[in-house]
Amino acid sequence: MKCLLWEVLGMAIWALVEICSATLSPSGVNYEVVALFAIKTALHDPHNVLDNWDINSVDPCSWRMVTCTPDGYVSALGLPSQNLSGSLSPGIGNLTKLESVLLQNNAICGNIPAEIGKLENLQTLDLSNNKFDGDIPSSLGELGNLNYLRLNNNSLSGQIPESLSKLDGLTLVDVSFNNLSGRPPKLPARTFKVIGNSLICGQSSKNNCSAIYPEALPFTSNNVRGQYAGTKKHHVAIAFGTSFSALFLIVLFVSLVWWRYRRNQQIFFDLNDSYDPEVCLGHLRRFTYKELRAATDHFSSKNILGTGGFGIVYKGSLNDGTFVAIKRVKDYNAAGGEIQFQTEVEMISLAVHRNLLRLWGFCSTENERLLVYPYMPNGSVASRLKEYAVQLKLPRRS
Repeated sequence: MKCLLWEVLGMAIWALVEICSATLSPSGVNYEVVALFAIKTALHDPHNVLDNWDINSVDPCSWRMVTCTPDGYVSALGLPSQNLSGSLSPGIGNLTKLESVLLQNNAICGNIPAEIGKLENLQTLDLSNNKFDGDIPSSLGELGNLNYLRLNNNSLSGQIPESLSKLDGLTLVDVSFNNLSGRPPKLPARTFKVIGNSLICGQSSKNNCSAIYPEALPFTSNNVRGQYAGTKKHHVAIAFGTSFSALFLIVLFVSLVWWRYRRNQQIFFDLNDSYDPEVCLGHLRRFTYKELRAATDHFSSKNILGTGGFGIVYKGSLNDGTFVAIKRVKDYNAAGGEIQFQTEVEMISLAVHRNLLRLWGFCSTENERLLVYPYMPNGSVASRLKEYAVQLKLPRRS
């Protein structure tokens, strides 16, 4: 009931804002400001992370959790893990330049707005670990540039829209742990997760959930009787087959143990050159460890730019000749592991200011966490001030 009230309130506020903004001249208000303010109003923000979202503002690019394109349009909305509740306003459909929406790990409820289908530039939509209910909008099938869709761990019901099957660019679709039903459509995504939907993957269901667990092979009692009936030749064949299978399993087990041993002995391991389908961090580039290791000449001490409380910063040169600054984060396991690191990277990437370096990319392996920034040949502000500082003698200081 509380969620329904938030959703009705959000719809009413959005309608009111639409009516009011329609009476303004095209130059009188930024329509993206109106849309973002409608989103803010429909959400309950206990930590006031949206405090500087002001309806009277002309430019939303300086707002927290908002990223803009070079020409000033809102391109990313990132509010993961902010304890937000309430509902998601349909006004999000008016942010037509959006490429990334990250609202995971909150408590947002109500329906997923069908207006999201208007965002033709959207590449990443992550609404996982919330309280969304109702159907998955079929309008999501209009998102021709969509790569990553995460709707897992909500309370969504109904069928998975058939319209998603026409999205050829999909890499990951995760709708696991909802209340979905019906036969899943055939999607072009490399990874398609539906586990945790009892009406799809339950024991009585005949749907193919092999993306999550393998189907059992048919094996009847008649087969068993047939195998042990017959002549001595059949018994010999069975014994040979059993011995061969046991030998194969032993070899497989030894190979697996050896592989894990070699893997643990490696200093690093490389990820695929393409993005990991399990990781979605919007516009950031995911580098391989091998690439950054080569860029810094094996993290040579001669390439150290500075040392801080969070790690060492190295100068590096990528394959295309671009110079970068690579921060090698220390105590990478102390902050909560891979999920916490991804969340922190998302938050850093949303920090936009003319005096701050914009995060270019990252690298995450079992043993390393690295952040990649553009290289500034003039150094930091502190180093420049120190270089030109006037040394005061003792009498002058007193």
